[in-house]
Amino acid sequence: MNLPVPGSTYVLDACALIAFLQREPGAEQVELLLVDAPSQCAAHALNLCEVYHDLLRTDGLDLAGQAINDLVTAGVQVREDMDMPFWQQAGKFKVDPGKLSLADCFALSLAVRMEAVLVTSDRGEFERIVGLVPCPIQFIR
Repeated sequence: MNLPVPGSTYVLDACALIAFLQREPGAEQVELLLVDAPSQCAAHALNLCEVYHDLLRTDGLDLAGQAINDLVTAGVQVREDMDMPFWQQAGKFKVDPGKLSLADCFALSLAVRMEAVLVTSDRGEFERIVGLVPCPIQFIR
């Protein structure tokens, strides 16, 4: 992954958020984005729901809730965009380029809306669409 560009905007998908929280490979890349003060990091509420669900199943209610609080405290801006043009764009991404999860389509739609870089560790979902979507995609591992 490239180093953060000061003043850039980044949208973090659930995989990137979980990597950061669980200190998985790539966590340090996400941390660099979060500590770069001029940069903005955001995540769609649906992607945060994915993180919450994953941690709820494995770690329980208290730790799942604390993890979301930790992300917000670390500087992740929660976006709840759900107007018609937004969810229609997500639906279009689900069809073309297709084979993305609906949550990934929401992250991609948010990155496009915010003119941001989508940050992910999910090469299986996103590597094949690099250059086919109207936003840059950066992989943390």
